Amino acid sequence: MAEDDKTWAQSIGASASMDFTVAESDTASAVGSGVVPVLGTPILVAWLEATTLQVVEMPEHSVSLGVHIDVAHLAPSAVGTRVTCHAELVAAAGLRLTFRVAAHNDDGTQISSGTIDRVIVQRERFLSRLLPG
Repeated sequence: MAEDDKTWAQSIGASASMDFTVAESDTASAVGSGVVPVLGTPILVAWLEATTLQVVEMPEHSVSLGVHIDVAHLAPSAVGTRVTCHAELVAAAGLRLTFRVAAHNDDGTQISSGTIDRVIVQRERFLSRLLPG
């Protein structure tokens, strides 16, 4: 097992939850992903990704980047609804981390489930690739 695998393997099972409240600006009609005034899928995915960031602490000068998202949006959430997002680290292979994610409305209705993969990169090295020349 590589050193990176050992480091992240120790964190398997770590989890985090975050609460959000659906605002008008979070609706499908507001973000352009639909025409109804309910939580838009792009916002839900962003909330789930934000929750994964709370699960493990990155090494100094490192960040994790989302590279694969497989999420089902199962039920609507109206404006004003509190949504709880949950993420759990379920696998680590080298610098790739896999999180199981889910979200529920405040009435307990499951509105989402799936997985999100993130890779760990050196922040400055990654950003340097974006600079011209």
